[in-house]
Amino acid sequence: MNRSDNRCAKNDIARRSFLAALGGGVAWACLPKVGWSKKLADTDLSVGEGVADITPPKGIELAGFHYPPGKERRSAGVREPSSVRALVLEVHGLRAAVVSLELLAIGRAASERIRRTISQTTGLRPEHVKLCATHTHSMPSLQPLRQWGSVSPDYLALVEERTVAAVRQALGDLAPARLKLGRATVVGGNFNRTAPTWKTEDAFGDQATEEERWLDRHLHALLFERQGRKNVLWYHFSAHPVCFADELTGPDWPAMVAHQAEARWGLSPGYLQGHIGDVNPGDGNPWRGDASKTSTAVWAGLEAAVNSAQPVSVDRLEIIGGSCALPLDVDRWAAWVDEYRRDPEACKSGVWVDAPFAAEWFEANKDRDPQTVPRELHTEIACWRLGPLSLLFHGSELYSYYGLWLRKHSPTEHTLVVGYADDFVGYLTDPRAHAAKEYAAVVVPKILDLPPFQPNAAQVLVKALIDLARMGKKTPAAQG
Repeated sequence: MNRSDNRCAKNDIARRSFLAALGGGVAWACLPKVGWSKKLADTDLSVGEGVADITPPKGIELAGFHYPPGKERRSAGVREPSSVRALVLEVHGLRAAVVSLELLAIGRAASERIRRTISQTTGLRPEHVKLCATHTHSMPSLQPLRQWGSVSPDYLALVEERTVAAVRQALGDLAPARLKLGRATVVGGNFNRTAPTWKTEDAFGDQATEEERWLDRHLHALLFERQGRKNVLWYHFSAHPVCFADELTGPDWPAMVAHQAEARWGLSPGYLQGHIGDVNPGDGNPWRGDASKTSTAVWAGLEAAVNSAQPVSVDRLEIIGGSCALPLDVDRWAAWVDEYRRDPEACKSGVWVDAPFAAEWFEANKDRDPQTVPRELHTEIACWRLGPLSLLFHGSELYSYYGLWLRKHSPTEHTLVVGYADDFVGYLTDPRAHAAKEYAAVVVPKILDLPPFQPNAAQVLVKALIDLARMGKKTPAAQG
């Protein structure tokens, strides 16, 4: 989410003390549209893909920017069609589905409803389905956001229907597959929007700390080559889809990347969002990001990642689920209530957004007893292990440092940290953001009608995720 002016306001973890208790390739002229000719009798992996249209109707409220009641930002047309894309994986009879939805967010209630319907319709267990929003700011939200985007019941029903259809299509499309993994560095595709300077993933070592701001420029490609069937391509990259702020709907810059992939390879890639709590698209000029420049940079990275992708052995699929109790700062929330009660005239800007927003927030919170307000927010997390690849799912906007830390300390050779999955709890920042009263730390909780997180909340999530990752079977290529 971004502020109305499209800007963001500007427990230390040091080196190894952080969670110390926790234990170039060959260029191709053209990627074939179908897999290789050799029979796949020896593969343990089958893959299917399904896609359905979720382009919203005109008049629906769009999310991600601040608009007061009565002046909501509503769809006036379509820049690009929007989709839900399902990837079904099967290894030794165990099936699971990763679903990418071109939406701003999916709240817990919406996720539970949609996954329950998928389970009833397909037989997949709800915990074997992950619903992941791309976080595009040119679409509605399925999580209520105070003056940043409401939920349309009719549109929720449409997304539910189309998501079920995409998963059913993917199940019917299952075919033996070989997985190839590739990685490339994207130059000019993202930048850290919270600081004038930052460090990048190539400098992230044992000396890295959360006292500095970071940026992950790596793009990861997952190419599933299938015999006699169209190949399947998904990728993971960290950049806000926030280039457009008008009233036209669409996926933002990922749509432009998809067009280039379709023209080059005949494949429309699925997209998984990374750790972008402090990251915008592009090179920093303009600040919100230029879609054309961003997509050009990301496409170059995707092409390089695919061209250098190497086959990996997939002998198992493990699904390890859990819940993380994120600590809430109820005392700080109570102080906000008291602050407004004492002097509403002083609560008209900055961390209060504006007078109408502050008044609405106060009306919703003034009669709540601090003794009964929960001190923790429970959110679903998961680790999926696909051979040497770990996918770590969570429902937050995570700052870059923590995504890089998880990548470095994961027990598998390849790790993707996937945000906006099955929940939307807002930003998990570093302690510095709390001390500075940054937008991500003190405004977004008001939008979500939550107390702010404690400064160590991101650390708590990271510990929970790494614990899940280390519960799986060990691999010979384990690192860190």
